[in-house]
Amino acid sequence: MSTKPFRAPSMASFFDNIRSGRLRALFRRGELALVILAILVGAAAGLLVALIGALSTALHVFVFGVERLSSSNLTGWIVLAGPVVGGVVLGLILFILSRTRKKPMVDPIEANALHGGRLSLTDSIIVCVQNIVSNGFGASVGLEAGYTQVASGVASKLGLNLKLRRGDMRILVGCGAAGAIAAAFNAPLTGTFYAIELIIGTYTIVTLAPLIVSALVANIVAGLVSHHGINIDVVGSSTVTPTDYVPAIFLGVVCAGIGIVLMQAVSFIEETARKSAIPLWLRPTLGGLVVGALALISPQVLSSGHGALHLNLDANITLFGLVGLFLLKATASAVSIGSSFRGGLFFASLFMGSLLGKIFAICAPYVGYGATQPVVYAVIGMSAFAAAIIGGPLTMTFLALELTGDFQITALVLAAVITTSLVVRTTFGYSFATWRFHLRGESIRSAHDIGWIRDLTVGKMMRADIRKA
Repeated sequence: MSTKPFRAPSMASFFDNIRSGRLRALFRRGELALVILAILVGAAAGLLVALIGALSTALHVFVFGVERLSSSNLTGWIVLAGPVVGGVVLGLILFILSRTRKKPMVDPIEANALHGGRLSLTDSIIVCVQNIVSNGFGASVGLEAGYTQVASGVASKLGLNLKLRRGDMRILVGCGAAGAIAAAFNAPLTGTFYAIELIIGTYTIVTLAPLIVSALVANIVAGLVSHHGINIDVVGSSTVTPTDYVPAIFLGVVCAGIGIVLMQAVSFIEETARKSAIPLWLRPTLGGLVVGALALISPQVLSSGHGALHLNLDANITLFGLVGLFLLKATASAVSIGSSFRGGLFFASLFMGSLLGKIFAICAPYVGYGATQPVVYAVIGMSAFAAAIIGGPLTMTFLALELTGDFQITALVLAAVITTSLVVRTTFGYSFATWRFHLRGESIRSAHDIGWIRDLTVGKMMRADIRKA
């Protein structure tokens, strides 16, 4: 008989036993368990999107004194000083990271393509902080990259703690991204198909339920916490006729060509900065100086452009004014990304696409098409240009549907984005994210899981039990 005294299990060991045993087995059991995890991930994504948006707005108010930076009438030294100070702050962060972290930070697409959904939560938080600093001080980047990064990081951390299978890990990372985009735009279908097309790379019945659940929960949570999303009112839109598809398709081709030029411009600036003698920590300051100088011409180039998008949708602006604003925003976005500001081109591409659509609306009567409202062309251009930069034609189609609520316009958008996607894929072959992977030497063209192929070596395939003579 054992003489060891009885010891009650501690609370920590109790939870360790649950986490390592029955709880883990429960969440590895089937689809229903994955949906439960998707609810948790969606709730976290909604809260994080609301928090990040609030922090960025607080920075706008603290630095510039306004909430909607891109729709303000700011003038004077603060317009130039804001991005420069942000560049100094970000440069200090980059300098510290260069001394403390040597491995490159992985984003959700790369994590799902190469690492089986494994994503560092610490790195994701660092990327998110950099994104908040960049956007908050006026750099021409959006917050969507930070949203998806940190939400996917939380999802990956949860999956790692539960030791989920590789396929389930990839779905859970997709749930984080779906929830983030859904909460950011008040658009659950957009978030779902963003994850399907860009983060997971394939559509299956198994993935659909958790992705939709995560997107819906995130959208509800973000809506309860703060005002979110954008709406575009299209009043009195006419019935779509077969002839209306011709200018929509042509606009899709135009957006594809300009999108490819913008992606190459960003990579050219990055490569020029990399080959120069300018140290990494100094590049954001110089980039901020350029962005600030452009903002002196028009403050609409600052930040992601939420306010500027609404400001220009219904405004009567001349052709030269629209072209000038597009060139300013495109230059500011390319310089911001190329000079190491953290963020993405998701919303910037929507804003620039709306400008292209209005430019096209002014030119359309000269080629025999002028019956469609300019705001309709703005929506078509917005979705098509974003499809060229970000990828995901169905994602951008559902975004147009959820922003306008107009099915007939959505049909034109679908024709345009499919055209854009086809042209970009056949002539260029990459979206913005996968193009930057290509420049780093990676062979990723989507989020399809090719990591297991890289890990498969000849040595792992050979049998070790063969008798040798």
